[in-house]
Amino acid sequence: MAPGNTERRQAIAIAITGASGAIYATRTVAALLERGVHVELIVSDYGRRLLRDELGEQASIDRFVPFLADKYGAGVHAGTVTIHSNRDLGATVASGSHGCSGMAIVPCSMKTLAAVAHGLSRSLAERAADVMLKEQRRLVIVPRETPMSLPQLKNMVLCAEAGAMILPAMPAFYQLPKTLDDLADFMAGKILAALGFEHELYPPWTGQVGA
Repeated sequence: MAPGNTERRQAIAIAITGASGAIYATRTVAALLERGVHVELIVSDYGRRLLRDELGEQASIDRFVPFLADKYGAGVHAGTVTIHSNRDLGATVASGSHGCSGMAIVPCSMKTLAAVAHGLSRSLAERAADVMLKEQRRLVIVPRETPMSLPQLKNMVLCAEAGAMILPAMPAFYQLPKTLDDLADFMAGKILAALGFEHELYPPWTGQVGA
């Protein structure tokens, strides 16, 4: 879905890779669309499998936007989406001249983390992340793995030293979540805040649980 004039919209790249946590990705994309953002969506092969395995066939990439509208409401139509092949290193987001103001990899597999840490740029997701770092734009990496090995921890440090924000998929519980969607709201809110967006996806900490 990429109707209308997208060049006037703020553009954010979202990469979905093969770590568990598809619901974090879909809620983040939906929240960005609700704010009128143009989402440059990159989904790896294992990311496509992740969407189907964790959310069902209705969340497959060829039905992705209707799935978001069914789950999160018609507000997602305020934004636009361009879906890129992860193999297309000639896509717009592979260039620093493209006006993409930030990127989140959610969830981020350990393989993708390692590639970003070492600047491999073998796929579009890896190249787009490298562009964010070289252009000194916000790159948010959302790893979902436990426990973590020493190489994985070192790769996170390398990414942080290069300018990325490491935002692990660790939802809080002070907001007294009752559903999985509540946990997804929290993580999506954290990602949006890291990308510079205001939101009301979870209540701010007041110093008192349930206040």
